[in-house]
Amino acid sequence: MQTVNIHEAKTQLSRLVDEAVKGDAFIIAKAGKPLVMVSRLEAPLSSQIKRIGFMAGQLSVPDDFDQMGANEIATMFDSAP
Repeated sequence: MQTVNIHEAKTQLSRLVDEAVKGDAFIIAKAGKPLVMVSRLEAPLSSQIKRIGFMAGQLSVPDDFDQMGANEIATMFDSAP
């Protein structure tokens, strides 16, 4: 694993990050003392990401959905439906 000093990491960051993405992790050191290790993230595949609407087309809503329970609600408020 490659070790680079902090000054070199600043000046070569784009190249170092590109190498890390390819799988070549590296260590950033200051005054010869290792500080951090940089490696690529294992991002989830697009098929693993949960999205809003993932059940689209699998459910059906009755046409009278907005009228369901209208009589009970009207009774609670003492008014005619």
